[in-house]
Amino acid sequence: MHSRPAYSYRDDPAVPAFADDQPIIVFDGECIFCSGWVNFVLRHDKQGRYRFLAAQSPLGEALYRHYGLDSRNYETNMLIDNGLAFLKSEGSLRMATGLGFPFSLVSVLRLIPRPLRDPLYELVARNRYRIGGRRNACFVPAPEHRGRFIA
Repeated sequence: MHSRPAYSYRDDPAVPAFADDQPIIVFDGECIFCSGWVNFVLRHDKQGRYRFLAAQSPLGEALYRHYGLDSRNYETNMLIDNGLAFLKSEGSLRMATGLGFPFSLVSVLRLIPRPLRDPLYELVARNRYRIGGRRNACFVPAPEHRGRFIA
């Protein structure tokens, strides 16, 4: 988790206002690996709990900057839930847990201390384009899912 008060982005004039009443997954829209994760969540999020935001959007970039992240190198997905940002392994584990059973079983991995989990996450993140490739254009949702994406 990034240590800033809940909803701190609301007081940041560089962050445009947005609906934050549901958890939001901010992802690298050019990364095939990351887009695959978004498609996985869309398939398994039966409650329609999550909304999505491409990091390359003006709002995505503003949120990355707000949390002290490089707004041109998206080496972490970000989960914003109840106004708090969760990054790296913590964000991913919380995202999976939010999908319900059986995916919530990954929460057992939180027993592994973050200083041990995050380096593995960072290794995958640094090599994500080699692992999955790169899209020629930013992720475009299917028509039936467009309402879950923040423009």
